[in-house]
Amino acid sequence: MKAINGRSGRPLATQLFVAATFLSRSRGLLGRQGLSAGEGLLITPCNGVHTFFMRFPIDVLFLNGENRVIRTGEHLQPNRISALLFSCKKVIELPAGAVSQSGTVTGDQILLG
Repeated sequence: MKAINGRSGRPLATQLFVAATFLSRSRGLLGRQGLSAGEGLLITPCNGVHTFFMRFPIDVLFLNGENRVIRTGEHLQPNRISALLFSCKKVIELPAGAVSQSGTVTGDQILLG
């Protein structure tokens, strides 16, 4: 699966893994050493994340039901908690720096496929 910024056409993740079950959402990125450029994790349903027990910072995109970015989180460090956003339906976790490199901002449509 891939994630593309619909406004700019820039790829966010060319290898997007999906966590859609209770177990896969609970595990998330735990146990990984990092995310390579082009990798990402789509967590659905989801309205907030944490980085407890992670070893690396991440960028986060919070998406509504139409896959529009309602908030970005850049360089979320290990052992932190994001805001809980009740209008959020999905979250994409990306390597730190991916959001700024792609130019993704609040309101952008993310194309998943």
